[in-house]
Amino acid sequence: MKHEQVERSATLLLILSFLVVTVGGLVEIIPLFWLDNTIERVKGVRPYTPLELAGRNIYIREGCYLCHSQMIRPFRDEVERYGHYSLAAESMYDHPFQWGSKRTGPDIARLGGKYSDQWHVQHLKAPRSVVPESVMPNYPFLAERELKFDDIADHLKTLRTLGVPYDDDMIQNARADLVAQATGENTEGLIKRYGKKRWGSATEVKARDFGLDGKKITEMDALVAYLQMLGTLVDFKTFDTSNVENLR
Repeated sequence: MKHEQVERSATLLLILSFLVVTVGGLVEIIPLFWLDNTIERVKGVRPYTPLELAGRNIYIREGCYLCHSQMIRPFRDEVERYGHYSLAAESMYDHPFQWGSKRTGPDIARLGGKYSDQWHVQHLKAPRSVVPESVMPNYPFLAERELKFDDIADHLKTLRTLGVPYDDDMIQNARADLVAQATGENTEGLIKRYGKKRWGSATEVKARDFGLDGKKITEMDALVAYLQMLGTLVDFKTFDTSNVENLR
């Protein structure tokens, strides 16, 4: 009889369903905060450089995550198409992470280095000029807008409170590192702070005129820099369980 009352009352059913989902979610999620090995530490993973972080912000702002996931599942068809399945550690510094499951476009977790800067710039300006079947919007304005990064140091400082290992040196030199990476000039400090020697990344920090403008640092520079580093930090040719250690 009570079961029938619940089924007949949409409001009561909604309230009880909400309670069940809430309790179940808490039971699943809360214990993770007390586990030491929730996320494995993987050699090569580093925080985003200031330019890559600015590009990621643009990626999120323009809603790119609505059509592109950044999570390759450990299934044969996905690994054969996109590359090595995604590791949780690759997103450990993402706030928020960009995993997703919606794929109007392909997964881009391993996009870095797959295409040239010229390809990315053209693809963002006029997608159908390089991929005729694409339904992606045009983003030519990215090449025209100068990148605003006066507050990039504050952004790094905020992320540090969330656990991203930006040190004082990184924060103090955030603007200089952004300019260095976008121009390819005076990169010694950038390499010291984010280079493979410090983090063990599979590739060195890429520093050049990503947007191909040559005159100013644009939003195109930042977005292409972000896209070109995706999936490039871990050397999957040598990756095995010996490269993984639990967080302690």
